[in-house]
Amino acid sequence: MSVENQTPYRLHAHRLFDGQSFLDHHVLTIADGRIIAIDDNTSDVDQVCQQLIVPGYIDLQVNGGGGVLFNQSPSLENLTVMMRAHACFGTTAMLPTLITDKVEIMAQAADAVALAIKEQVPGIIGIHFEGPHLSVAKKGAHSAQYIREISAAEWQVLSRKDLGQIIVTLAPETVTTKDISKMVALGIKVCLGHTNADFNSAQQALDAGADGFTHLFNAMSPIQGRAPGVTGCALLNDQASCGLIVDGHHVDYASCQLAIKTKPKGTVFLVTDAMPPVGTTDTEFAFFDRTVYLNDGKLTSTTGELAGSVLDMATAVKNTHLGLKLPLDEALKMASSYPANYINQSHSRGQLTIGSQADFVILNDDLTVKETRIAGQRIFTQQD
Repeated sequence: MSVENQTPYRLHAHRLFDGQSFLDHHVLTIADGRIIAIDDNTSDVDQVCQQLIVPGYIDLQVNGGGGVLFNQSPSLENLTVMMRAHACFGTTAMLPTLITDKVEIMAQAADAVALAIKEQVPGIIGIHFEGPHLSVAKKGAHSAQYIREISAAEWQVLSRKDLGQIIVTLAPETVTTKDISKMVALGIKVCLGHTNADFNSAQQALDAGADGFTHLFNAMSPIQGRAPGVTGCALLNDQASCGLIVDGHHVDYASCQLAIKTKPKGTVFLVTDAMPPVGTTDTEFAFFDRTVYLNDGKLTSTTGELAGSVLDMATAVKNTHLGLKLPLDEALKMASSYPANYINQSHSRGQLTIGSQADFVILNDDLTVKETRIAGQRIFTQQD
């Protein structure tokens, strides 16, 4: 990626959210893709922005977008299509997510992500393997024929060092605690999901190094009075983080509010679980041996289950602020600094401070996206 701001470029923000606080009339100085200064001297600037500038959104679970499903053709070209589709909605960094599939497809996906990182494709920072080591009982839209135990072939993919940040979603009843510890030792973030485990099994996985939960409440054993399940484990463990799909379909808003009220601040972050229609007008797409249809904002497979979402990060922020009634700064943190913290990248992403990458979004008054920049480079600009 060529960075367009090789010489210092000063951007005057009438209003700026730096990841912690709202600031009025501050100037970001950007050079070589990073923020090198922040000050309130507005006399000598290159651009004036009258809208709100916020840190770029970070989405750790993206199955597709722009008409592309990552599984169907994991390639550099399709990663670029996905990233550009989501950049229209403020995403400046993502983990392309591979749904349970053959190990050959896992290897192809890894190759594509490694090439994207090598070629510095804006916004591709790793990969999320959602499966294949899941519970058939809680498989959701995943294909049962590809759910399997871990083998040497999977370890060969997971042991690669050219994939950026790896997240693995697994069911603890299908993977040993020894294997979870091995993943963590490799630098992998292990999340529990698509699991019917009991509370104790989930807790043992956390004790072995797992520290996250994939799309909280969905495809996991629920919390009950005498059986707290995986959901109860997620809510009880303060150090564990949870992705949350705030689209009004996957989780009732009251349950979202309960999780946010229960968990410490910073441990619940927004994800989209996005599918190919995001950024398009498509209303259906092929999904393995099924078809998925879009009706009233909800994706449903021909076999009846929810199959991902058409949520984008800008809408997730808006839903969190207006639907869950959270302060705007908290909704923005859930889309930026909290996911950055989870993948240990808060030094470079999720905030607008000196030294951080110049990944930011310019928002209209209604929280839709006017402009998205990655490393100072314009990736998307709203057409007037």
